[in-house]
Amino acid sequence: MTASTLFSIMNTVALLGWLPLVFAPRWRWSVPAARCLVCFFCLSYAVVLGLHWGEGEGGFDTLENVAKLFANPWVLVGGWIHYLAFDLFCGSWIVAEGGRRGLALWRVIPCLPLTFLFGPAGLGLFYLLNGDLDAWGVAAKK
Repeated sequence: MTASTLFSIMNTVALLGWLPLVFAPRWRWSVPAARCLVCFFCLSYAVVLGLHWGEGEGGFDTLENVAKLFANPWVLVGGWIHYLAFDLFCGSWIVAEGGRRGLALWRVIPCLPLTFLFGPAGLGLFYLLNGDLDAWGVAAKK
């Protein structure tokens, strides 16, 4: 298998996790299914990096070294799996938290595509739509 093939497979698997979150967020298996896939991504990430970590140059100390590190296609796909895992976890958390709080779907659903495509932006939108900035001490004092 090539790194490109693994990339395609992982994208398809991620999509399978996102579909029930977006289209059936109140289905009892949406969050558990997504979290099972997050665990799959975690294991895949560890395997890919475990097998290919020492093959490239670079490191995390400078931007140039990070670029060198990710020039290796296996490390790059490992990094992509990292993104897929964290974004899917955040999406599942948004759905679970929305259900736990009894939030209207209009306060949850718009955050999911944004989280899928742009991770932190979707999570930030969830916080903004649901008044969570007060809990973080960010909102202006009244």
